[in-house]
Amino acid sequence: MTDPTATSVDVELLSEPRLVVEPGVAARVAAVAVPVLQGMGYRLVRIKVSGDAGCTVQIMAERPDGSMQLDDCEAISRALSPVLDVADPIERAYRLEISSPGIDRPLVRRSDFERYSGHLVKIEMAVAHQGRKRFRGTLAGVEDNAVRVKRDDPRADEDAEVLLVMEDISDARLVLTDELIEESMRRGKAAERELRRELGLAPPQPAHARNSDPAKSHKPKPKPGKKQAPTNTKQHRLAAARARRGEIDPSEGD
Repeated sequence: MTDPTATSVDVELLSEPRLVVEPGVAARVAAVAVPVLQGMGYRLVRIKVSGDAGCTVQIMAERPDGSMQLDDCEAISRALSPVLDVADPIERAYRLEISSPGIDRPLVRRSDFERYSGHLVKIEMAVAHQGRKRFRGTLAGVEDNAVRVKRDDPRADEDAEVLLVMEDISDARLVLTDELIEESMRRGKAAERELRRELGLAPPQPAHARNSDPAKSHKPKPKPGKKQAPTNTKQHRLAAARARRGEIDPSEGD
């Protein structure tokens, strides 16, 4: 059963199929894991089964908004372990690892390519496109069943942009850049604030502020007769610059 608190958008994202899937043993694990994850309000990203130092089953998962905390990983592990023990998709002992996709995450759904448009990506094709299987460049949006990539390494006789059919992609992964790290930090802080509100550890966001710039905060007016501290010192300007870069939470210290 799907989480009753999920919105219609969350439900739609939870049921969105993956375009990049695993074969063999990993596919059998996925068949067991997906219903459990969806029932808890998560979606599967990738499964990797490796034989290094024994057998390890790594399951990447996330919430529909792309967030994933340590508590989420622990909850999934507790719920999924007994189900896998009963289904027994792997015929030997293994260690189960639950993780987030990470910053330089794999892209496995159409919504992934849409969400990270503008970021650098590495793509490997299962079916060659124009004689090549590997591409690197900036995601430039999704068109019908294909993703547009502005290549950063085209040869003189090749197009600077290509349309790659998503179903022909065997692996797509974000490349770690400063811009990607900054965006990830912003997403993480927003998710943490929302979780604190859900747990009652922080007051709910006022209705008039929900569509406003989260970088803006409302300061109390100074008391009459009390001299207000200057707000254009070098310290304030540096703090504002750090807030714009996502290095600090502008709401801290309120």
